[in-house]
Amino acid sequence: MKTLPCWFMRGGTSKGPFFLAADLPKEIAERDRIILSVMGSPDERQIDGLGGATTLTSKVGILSLADDTLADINFLFAQVSLADSIVDTTPNCGNMLAAAGPAALEAGLITAQGDQTVIRIRTLNTNMIAEVTLQTPGGKPAYTGAARIDGVPGTSAPVLLNFLDTAGSVCGSLLPTGQLCDVIDGIRVTCIDNGMPVIIVAAEDMGISGYETKEQLNADTKLAAHIERLRLQAGAMMGIKDLANKSVPKISMVARPQKGGTLCTRTFIPRTCHAAIGVLGAVTVATAAVLPGSVAHDLADLPGGNEQYLSIEHPSGELSVFLKLSTTGDVEQAALMRTARLIMRGEALIP
Repeated sequence: MKTLPCWFMRGGTSKGPFFLAADLPKEIAERDRIILSVMGSPDERQIDGLGGATTLTSKVGILSLADDTLADINFLFAQVSLADSIVDTTPNCGNMLAAAGPAALEAGLITAQGDQTVIRIRTLNTNMIAEVTLQTPGGKPAYTGAARIDGVPGTSAPVLLNFLDTAGSVCGSLLPTGQLCDVIDGIRVTCIDNGMPVIIVAAEDMGISGYETKEQLNADTKLAAHIERLRLQAGAMMGIKDLANKSVPKISMVARPQKGGTLCTRTFIPRTCHAAIGVLGAVTVATAAVLPGSVAHDLADLPGGNEQYLSIEHPSGELSVFLKLSTTGDVEQAALMRTARLIMRGEALIP
């Protein structure tokens, strides 16, 4: 069997192996064949690979040095399908992005700057650049600390993510349809992309409360079929092609906050309910919440002001997003905190 150097990382509420681009074939089909083999796809259990048999644990990161002065490293994210031979590099992933910096340090791709290291990371999927701040005492990534995020047990060192240019990440504009609100099959939707293409719909319009558990929603086959019909129509309106083979756009059903937050969400990738909510999905939902006329704004409990912390509730807790608004109400900056850690390093074996 072939061997492939690998750093298995948790980033936020996701996890997966990281590889160096130099260790993978340049030809995409062969690269994807290797990734599918490493992860054990296609197989719902991913029993013959490193995949964790959920959308949150079937993810891969590929790292390389940036070839310009705008970024330090390049990060390519891949969402690996469980049931099909599909490696989707269309979307971003903010959770895996949180692990990209520590992985690059562990791999020796870059070196630490001191007790704190600031890395500019370009996500090649959409050419988005984020400024990531890590704790690096003694020149090594710190994995212990007091930072806590919902969906991950215990505490760890903080990873601060400052997103510099997220609007229109996949679709080319913040509002791909040109409207704050569209109507599809009688249902009001907001199609928006501020780091992740998301279709926002009121949960009650889909026949649910929006407070159901992940298990309850995933058992609802009628809802899954409705979600896919809506996703295909809205995705086409957003200009996304080959929708059947992509995990985007994601659908986020929203309801009034239930636990003191800004907005309650249930997000689907693409038809399976997320155990939490993706980082950039949360940024996009939060952005919609501050836009008067959007589906999310109508249900949000907003703190007000030009600098706002929005608590986005999800099935396993909440994710807080910091937004800085211009005097005209446009989102100028989005930032949040994640945690990450190295779980395993070694070699993946490929038949």
